[in-house]
Amino acid sequence: MQLRHLRYFQAVAQEGSFTRAAEKLHMAQPPLSRQIRQFEEELGVALFERTTRALRLTEAGRFLLEQSSLLTARLDEVLEATRRLGQTQRRWFGIGFVPSTLYGFVPELIRQLRGADAQVEVGLAEMTTLPQLEALKAGRIDLGIGRILLDDPAIERRILMTEPLMAAVPLQHALAGQARVGVDRLAREPFVLYPARPRPNFADHVLGLFRAAGHAPQVVQEANELQTAIGLVAAGLGVTVVPASVQRLQRRDVAHVAIDADAFVSPVIASYRKDDRSPFLAQALALAGALAKG
Repeated sequence: MQLRHLRYFQAVAQEGSFTRAAEKLHMAQPPLSRQIRQFEEELGVALFERTTRALRLTEAGRFLLEQSSLLTARLDEVLEATRRLGQTQRRWFGIGFVPSTLYGFVPELIRQLRGADAQVEVGLAEMTTLPQLEALKAGRIDLGIGRILLDDPAIERRILMTEPLMAAVPLQHALAGQARVGVDRLAREPFVLYPARPRPNFADHVLGLFRAAGHAPQVVQEANELQTAIGLVAAGLGVTVVPASVQRLQRRDVAHVAIDADAFVSPVIASYRKDDRSPFLAQALALAGALAKG
C-alpha cells in the first residue's frame, strides 16, 4: 500500500463519485478506478458498493475513511511544520505528554516554553508513557511527561512531583458525601479502568496499588481516555481512580473522594534521552521542576 492509495480513496469517498474525484485529483477516471481496485485487492476487502445509481462506502470503507482521515491530517500537520522549519531554520523541540498531566502544571510549562526562544518551535504530542519512550529514542520528541516509571538504558527519568490519587464516583453514589474512602471499600465497587492501551500504562500502576493492598477491583469497563472514563463514571457504570488535579475539570455530575492510603499516589515523570545535551532541554527541565514544586 502507498500513501497515494489513501489519498485516492479519500477523494472518491468524499466526492461520492469516481468522475468528480478524478477531476479533483486532476487525473483521468480509468486510472483512478484501477488504483482503487488495486487498493481493495491489497486489503482483501471491498471499500465501495458499486451500483448503476450510486457509489456507497461499505462498513470497511466507512471505518477506513474515518481512521485514515486522522492519519493524513496528522501527516499534513507534520509536513507543514517541516516546511516552516526549513524556511526559517528554526529548531524543533517535541514534547509528549499523558492527558492527565494537563490538569496540573504542564499547560503553564508549554506556554512558557513556546515563548522562551524565537528560534525554537515547540511541538506537542498526546501519548502515554510507553509510546513516549519509543518516540524519544526515534527522535520524534525530546521530552516526555508521563506517570509510570519504565526502565530503558537509553532514557533518563526525573520525578518532578508526586500527586495524590482520588476516587471519582457518581454524584448520587453513597461514597460521594464522604471525606475519605478506604481501599477495601473502594475495591468492592465496579471499576472503570483507563487507559485501556497500550500497556503498560497508568492503569497498570493503579491495579498494582490495589494488588499491593490485597485487593483486585472488578473491572466492568475500559476506556482509552481519561475524560471518557470520567463520563462513564458519571453515567453510573462504576468508579475510577484519578490524580487529584483532575478535580479542576469541575464536573457537576462526579464527586472526588480522598483515598485513605498513603501509597495511592501518582508520580509525574520527565523522560529524555541520556545523551541529549541541548540547552533548551536543560531549560525545559529546570522550568518543569520549578513549576511542579509550585
